[in-house]
Formats: sequence, structure tokens, C-alpha cells
Amino acid sequence: MKLLALLAATWLAGSPLPEPRTEVAAAPLRGEIVVVGGFLASGANSRRVDAYRPASGRWRRLPDLPVAVDHAAAASWRGRLVVVGGYGADRRPLRAAFLWDGVRWRRLPRPPEERAAAAAAATSDGRVWVVGGRTRGGLAARMLVLDLRTARWESLPGPAPREHLAAAALGGRVYALGGRSAGIDTNVATVQAYEPGAGRWATLAPLPGSRGGTGAAALAGQVVSVGGEEPPGTIRSVFAYDPRARRWRRLPDLPTPRHGLGVVALAGRVWAVAGGPEPGLTVSGAVESLAPR
Repeated sequence: MKLLALLAATWLAGSPLPEPRTEVAAAPLRGEIVVVGGFLASGANSRRVDAYRPASGRWRRLPDLPVAVDHAAAASWRGRLVVVGGYGADRRPLRAAFLWDGVRWRRLPRPPEERAAAAAAATSDGRVWVVGGRTRGGLAARMLVLDLRTARWESLPGPAPREHLAAAALGGRVYALGGRSAGIDTNVATVQAYEPGAGRWATLAPLPGSRGGTGAAALAGQVVSVGGEEPPGTIRSVFAYDPRARRWRRLPDLPTPRHGLGVVALAGRVWAVAGGPEPGLTVSGAVESLAPR
């Protein structure tokens, strides 16, 4: 029991991502973590898609995304993975979405507007919620909602406009965490939650520290906030939010602090995959996981 408790409170290293990159999109799918696109060390963006199976510690390569992207958003529901937006090769936000069904990629109907540096989460009713990010005109004020049962989009009021934020879904609510309005010196600690039944955003207890370029995942009744960058460097601290207690608690620090990383909940653990170990364009293949107690 003591050994199990120790492991539960410790970050463990997994097999590195075969091609290190940053500003990736990631989501769990059928027992694997799927990592999509991102920046390469050269500064080019990528079409590459890789899948990691924690049970075996092995990576496999999936068919490439139809377009090269960085700063895209991803979420999954019932064996289907959705990738929305991102920056294309021309460095403009994309108005595009793609679905991976386990066999092939196909284009979804175009979203109501373009989006990059946003975050996405899926709820149990089959809707994918895309929050924050940038349009070609600036910070996005609207939330994009895709109903995977009908392949139809809807545009709803979004959280406080910001980019490079994180999103997670828990208990039927959609959480928007952190982010920034421009450069890494504009990070915020804002946390908001959207309740579809009420149709409005509520402001919650802020993160203990501001962070942008961050990720989040929901696990065991908690929302776990991981990673980010700020002027002094990348962010090591990790926090978990308990919606019942309405408060944050600190978890063990991330061994390899990164921004632009994928944060995924799978197999009872929170996984931090890829990302930049230093502010700006740096890349990593690090894979680390934690089981919050």
C-alpha cells in the first residue's frame, strides 16, 4: 500500500514522442493518446499524427492530418477524434475541422469562424466545445460547438476573450483555464465554467498563478492544470481544482516544465506530452504522467 501511494503521488516518465514538437493538439482515443501537428524544431508546422498506448509504452504513427497545423485544438468522443483550427502554413487561423474515425481522416463542415490557439473539450452528450483562441480579426469572443451526432456547428457566447488557454469537461460543465491576451507577459489566472443548461459562464476561484500556453484534463472529479510559459521561464507547478470544495490544491511539480504541450487524462493518470521546455520555439518529446490522489 505504501508503494502504491508513493507511485500515485509521483510523475513517471514514458516513452518519448518519436518526433519532438511543441504547440501540439492531443486527446485520448481508444486507450491511446493521439498527438496531432505542432511546430518542429525547424519552425515548420507539421501534419504528423502519433498515437501512444500507455499499456505497452509504444508509439505508432497514424495517417497524417490533411493539412499542416500548429496551435490546433482536439477532443474526442466515443472513438472519434476531432481536430479544430490552428495556424496554417500562411500563419493565419484556419476555418477547418477534421474527424479521425480510427480508419481515415475526413473533413467536417466548416466551423462558423476560424480559430487558432484555442482549447477544446468534449462532453458526454457528444458535443465538442471550442473556447478562446484567435480569429483573423483578433481574440475570439464566441464559443464554437460541434454536435458530433449531427455534424452541425453552433456559435455561443464564449468565456472572457483570451488565447493559449486550456479547457476540460467535468460533470457536464466546460472549464476554461488561464490563457493570455497577447505575449507571455499578459498571462491570466482566470477560470470560468459553462453550464449548458444555464447557458452562461460563471467565474470560479482563479488559478494560484497566471499561466498561458497551458493544458488541462479532468480526472477523478478534479480539473488538473499543467504547464505554461511566463517571462522567467516555463511553469513547473501543477494544480488540481475540486468543484465541490471550490478550491485549488498543489500537486507534485512537472519534472519537465513545458508550454504548448498536450495534457490528457487516460488510464487513471494525467499525461503531459511534448511541448517547449523553454519559452518560444523549443521542442520536446517528453512524456510524463501523474495519478492525482
